[in-house]
Amino acid sequence: MQFPWSKTRHRRELLAQPFPIEWQGYLSAFAYYSLLPNSQQGTLRDITRILIAEKHWEGCGGLTLTDEMKVVIAAQAAVLVLGFDADYYANVETILVYPSGFLVTTTRPETGRVVREDLMPLSGEAALRGPVIVSWSDALQSGRSFGDGHNVVLHEFAHKLDMRDGAADGAPYLKDTAQVDRWSRVMSAEYAALVQLTQAGEPTLLDAYGTTNAAEFFAVATECFFERPRPMQHFHPELYDVLRDYYRQDPAELFAALGKN
Repeated sequence: MQFPWSKTRHRRELLAQPFPIEWQGYLSAFAYYSLLPNSQQGTLRDITRILIAEKHWEGCGGLTLTDEMKVVIAAQAAVLVLGFDADYYANVETILVYPSGFLVTTTRPETGRVVREDLMPLSGEAALRGPVIVSWSDALQSGRSFGDGHNVVLHEFAHKLDMRDGAADGAPYLKDTAQVDRWSRVMSAEYAALVQLTQAGEPTLLDAYGTTNAAEFFAVATECFFERPRPMQHFHPELYDVLRDYYRQDPAELFAALGKN
């Protein structure tokens, strides 16, 4: 068992050391990092080191984990909590990394007592009381192509933020009743609108996978918020505002200052 004062001391000692030069090179391949002002770059580096040091990392499917893999994945996860306090993903103990997409077994009932098992290919998964699992090839691509609207690391770690209260329901911890009420109203309306447009075959800014359920909608909306903030702010201003208030970040302002869409 690690006491809070012990964790604070260990973090202070960790962050007193220079950021490894090799790791700085790995961050250069993460497109979003280069957009951040110097102060936030420093915060992201600190969180990245904390996530690497405090979480258990394991390679799966024959993958030998390298520092580059840990840095690229941890840095992307750090983006979500840049505006938060020091309790970074307290419900994440283990991060499993596969070389590429992996297969999971799903079950579904059929007629009578028959249960059918299917293999489903995934690039990431987050378990309610278990690990975060990501594909290295997809995580690397997400980091390099930041801005295309899709990011497996943001998606899966958003699920873990959602799960902090013990449920995967699309509603993370919120600060007060007013924020809860606004969250419920806006998220419900945006989810319903996405379902309606998807069923009608209309194009949408948000990925149609968000129609699966409220939890997936929150994860998909998070991807869009960070990856395509200015279009979200234009087409979904209320959704953008509630996510800005929750994450305590304004990526649309950051993108606008740099002249990016």
